[in-house]
This record gives sequence, structure tokens and C-alpha cells, in this order.
Amino acid sequence: MERLRQRYPAGTRIILHSMDDPQAPPPGAKGTVFHVDGMGQICVKWDSGSTLSLIPGEDSFSKEASPEKKKSRNSHEAR
Repeated sequence: MERLRQRYPAGTRIILHSMDDPQAPPPGAKGTVFHVDGMGQICVKWDSGSTLSLIPGEDSFSKEASPEKKKSRNSHEAR
């Protein structure tokens, strides 16, 4: 479980590819991890407002690529 918690910490963005569940969001749905439970399920709040956990090894999903962070003009640059 600890390895899953490190790989999918709260706030990780997820993209669903497929899930064999009648309540599943559609493929391509995006959501945010809020917890990894004691059974190793990744609890996700989907952008649609629903919550449904992912089961690694059964459900197909990936991390959403994080956007490039722009360099802040307020950084410690010499002026």
C-alpha cells in the first residue's frame, strides 16, 4: 500500500482509460486522487462530481501529464 500511496499521493490527476463497473465514468474522464485505502484502491473524485475508486491491475488508467510550470517574474532573478 505504501508504494501506491507514494505513486498516487492526494492531488494526483488521473485519466481513466477503462473500468468494468456500471457506475464508471466514461473513458477519458479525469479526476483527482484524494486517498489510497487499506485495500490498495485509489479513491478518486472525478471532475463530474462523482467519487469512485480505481483498482490497480483491474482498471486501466494513467496519471495526467502535469502542465509545464511557468517561470515566475517574481522569482529571485537579478533586475
